[in-house]
Amino acid sequence: MKEKILLIAPLFFGYYLDIIEQAEKDGYEVTYICDAPSDSNLSKAVGRINKRLIKSSAEKYFNNKVLPVVKDGSFQKVLIVGGMTFSFTAEMIKEIKHCLPNAVFILYQWDSEKNLPYSTKIHPYMDKLFSFDRYDCRRVDNYRFLPLFYTEIYQEIGKKQQNKYVYDCSYIGTAHPQKYMYINKMSQELKNVLPNQFIYHYMPSRLKFIYHKLKDKEYKKAKYTEFEAEKLSTEQIIDIFRNSECILDAPQAGQTGLTIRTIECLGAKRKLITTNQDIRNYDFYNENNIYIFDGNFDFSSPFFNNDYQDIPKEIYQKYALSNWLKTMFNN
Repeated sequence: MKEKILLIAPLFFGYYLDIIEQAEKDGYEVTYICDAPSDSNLSKAVGRINKRLIKSSAEKYFNNKVLPVVKDGSFQKVLIVGGMTFSFTAEMIKEIKHCLPNAVFILYQWDSEKNLPYSTKIHPYMDKLFSFDRYDCRRVDNYRFLPLFYTEIYQEIGKKQQNKYVYDCSYIGTAHPQKYMYINKMSQELKNVLPNQFIYHYMPSRLKFIYHKLKDKEYKKAKYTEFEAEKLSTEQIIDIFRNSECILDAPQAGQTGLTIRTIECLGAKRKLITTNQDIRNYDFYNENNIYIFDGNFDFSSPFFNNDYQDIPKEIYQKYALSNWLKTMFNN
């Protein structure tokens, strides 16, 4: 009989579908619950500003949609992926735990605790705690360090040798203030070296833009027309990734854990320019493949003058989604 998994995770660019697909390939039966009452841009924007503003809708969603699923399922494992949209209170998680007393509860923290301080309240109900943030793991003894993953589609991109690209570099991401600032700065300074660029700043709502415009210095000169109101589809993102020689990356403020784009670059064997200084501490770091932007570019570096260099197979395989799940479920 297949082991039953309850996955509570954000919709975020469809990664929950990848997790479900891989878990089912590994022999599990998966039931999915979204971690927020609504996927509307307005609801998410309000929730990010203050979780108390969506308390009523979160309680209604939990009582009417979540609890019936929990009570009807005899789950052996509950995997909670903690992200910015996470709306369940500690009392809600306690109630799920009460309904599933024999299940193993696992939390994977997909953001820094600086950005998700409220998620620490559910720690007492977890049997295993993982985080993608190396600093949080050093600070909190209960955390086990586990970086993010790449999926099979990026591995397939990496298997195919490509000599010509549509884009010299590309970026697709949500326009958090610090991220927005650094991506634009890198893009401008790279134009003479990497002129063919695809830059896509996603803004969930006009309300979110106004909030940043009033609050964050990085948005002082920003115009709403610089941003895109629609998310690109997974297929569009993968197509742009496939046709890009290099990917630009910048974590949001307070985050030291590597973004999933970083790990996808690894899977797809694409070059990466990032502002994340901590990437030096990872076993796949290679100055031929990864450039750390500190405010200025050194165009004499190996990154700009050498081809992509393959890393050892065992390190490459370590970051596959299948291994990510195996680490949490089996260890």
